[in-house]
Amino acid sequence: MRDYLLTLCVTAAVTYLLTGPVRKFAIATGAMPEIRARDVHREPTPRLGGIAMFFGLCAGLLVAAHLSNLDSAFELTSEPRALLSGAALIWIIGVLDDKFEIDALIKLGGQMIAAGVMVVQGLTILWVPVPGIGTVSLTAWQGNLLTVAMVVITINAVNFVDGLDGLAAGMVCVAAAAFFLYAYRIWVSYGIEAAAPATLFTAILMGMCLGFLPHNMHPARIFMGDSGSMLIGLVLAASAISITGQVDPDRLGLFTGGERGATYAMLPVFMPLMLPLTIIAIPVADLVLAIVRRTWNGQSPFAADRGHLHHRLLQIGHSHSRAVLVMYFWSTLISFGVVGYSVNSTSAWIVTVIVGMSAVGLVLLLLPRFTPRAPRWAESFVPPRYRRRKSPVPAAGSPAPAAALAGEPGGGAGPTEATASAEPASPPAGVNGATALGARSRLSDRRKAGTRG
Repeated sequence: MRDYLLTLCVTAAVTYLLTGPVRKFAIATGAMPEIRARDVHREPTPRLGGIAMFFGLCAGLLVAAHLSNLDSAFELTSEPRALLSGAALIWIIGVLDDKFEIDALIKLGGQMIAAGVMVVQGLTILWVPVPGIGTVSLTAWQGNLLTVAMVVITINAVNFVDGLDGLAAGMVCVAAAAFFLYAYRIWVSYGIEAAAPATLFTAILMGMCLGFLPHNMHPARIFMGDSGSMLIGLVLAASAISITGQVDPDRLGLFTGGERGATYAMLPVFMPLMLPLTIIAIPVADLVLAIVRRTWNGQSPFAADRGHLHHRLLQIGHSHSRAVLVMYFWSTLISFGVVGYSVNSTSAWIVTVIVGMSAVGLVLLLLPRFTPRAPRWAESFVPPRYRRRKSPVPAAGSPAPAAALAGEPGGGAGPTEATASAEPASPPAGVNGATALGARSRLSDRRKAGTRG
């Protein structure tokens, strides 16, 4: 575990430290597109955050290759090299899109080529355990086609959900954390070394997201752009494919009571092949709804709009930050709920917790304008909007009470007015001149009247 934590921290540190220079580079190169109709931010913000995330990925793989407990992932398989090759290709396409706005069909072709590069180097699906049936072996073209489809769908699911500050990075980080616990359990508890690459990939993916999030939280100073969203989507898909293609269900069946037990134990990984990834079910649902909505309206499935789930949260009254937190909540509930259910599917308390937390999530959705307040002891650790409003202390000798604040119900003079009332009043500028002019006019009228008399 320590080696994985070291790899995660190195990846996060490199990503965090490089994001600042990358932001300046994006501004210098003009990678700051104008605000579009579907955008929710108000000021042009630089993109190209995926550059820092890609170098964080490279740093994580480099460190892991020199750790004795992680070198098996590089010696037994070529999956790390396949991941790096596909990531480099998709990253280049994303950088070009962030700068020059590449056509959607060209990006789709690039995604398929990147997936094909990983397939050629051995990162592919070999078999599919089906609940109730058992292990179904796939032919070469079936496995390759399924792998490419899974990569493309996952990349676009993550890309579609990247619409609010910190949303995509946070949701993928949550999914990677749940997947890491699952893959680590298969490798360490069951001793199956084929799960080592997936464990490493998810640890690096968490580091990429955690290192970028401080720069991307609302209000974001930089966006990851397609260079980042497609990259983390590809890494997440590669993690699932690695377990799917390399972990033998027959070996897992030795620890789970037969082939059927192994099939059910692998559900958190193989259910994604149907949707395609349960641990990012929210982005996938958003992707499916977007395609249906746009096709129903006679638009292209790749045409951008403001009908995504995060846009709907904003429309019903949620603030930017709360909409992101709601999406985090549902992603955490689904991903960790599925992983927990895979560990012990016969336990009733897991289902009870999932149902209870779902009810809490529905309440949060129905109260968009409810503003939570942190307790007194935690106010120094939360943003100012979650702190309790403190009553100002009135100045000495001021007749205004502390509750009489401007803008509050029943409030009289504000602090500025109370201070002014304690000082000698001074006439506003221009009053002395107007008074003198009126006095001269009256004196002139009297003189004229005396002359006539």
